[in-house]
Amino acid sequence: MTDTISALNTLASYLGPRDFDQINQGNLYTHQGIRQADIFAFFGGSILEGINVLAQAMNNQIAKHYIIIGGAGHTTPALVKEARKAFPNLTVPNNTTEAQLFNQILQDQYGLSADFLETKSTNCGNNISYLLDLIAAENLECQSIILCQDASMQRRMGATLAKQAPHIKAIHYAAYEVEFISQDETISLQPQNSLGMWSAQDYIRLLMGEIPRLQDKPDGYGPRGKTIWFMSIFQTKFKKLLTAFFQPMGI
Repeated sequence: MTDTISALNTLASYLGPRDFDQINQGNLYTHQGIRQADIFAFFGGSILEGINVLAQAMNNQIAKHYIIIGGAGHTTPALVKEARKAFPNLTVPNNTTEAQLFNQILQDQYGLSADFLETKSTNCGNNISYLLDLIAAENLECQSIILCQDASMQRRMGATLAKQAPHIKAIHYAAYEVEFISQDETISLQPQNSLGMWSAQDYIRLLMGEIPRLQDKPDGYGPRGKTIWFMSIFQTKFKKLLTAFFQPMGI
């Protein structure tokens, strides 16, 4: 069990990086050499906890402009259902986009609103391409972007931006950080109060599903995104998890 927990946490930290420790200008400057990014891009693929990160970023003026990205895809109805459960007074139409949903929560909970909403994209690839189109259309200066996505997809999002716009400095800040622990002989997550957090098993499935996508193979993001230097330790831990633990579970 200890080896499994260690392997899971290694993969989770790799896939959900944060390039600085805290959402404030001082910490951003310490780690990245700038006090403000040009853009803070929040992606609708995140769990609801991400809205708290976005609000903190806005209150601390960590970027010049704030954009929420996300159209209506096959997972959007489930996100809307989760949001209505978490925020009973939330009023959004059933056909809302992820960007509109998160912006409404931002307005209701914090009295804030993003500068721009991108409401057409439905996957990581066009999340980035439509974001870049919006930046160009609005004639926004953009030498740096803080990317804030669900931790399971954070590194993939950075690779996609690096492929499509290598001249832009991509700064990672995953929407949440959790750790796998062993609790009563089962695998759990801590902290356990992240809003809308996946179950431990669902999070494991998401993490395991990301590894093949990031590799330089025809069905991976190596050819379609920026090729990622994939250290052997991650490949080794992935294979160990797959063969020793997940294949018998059908994962």
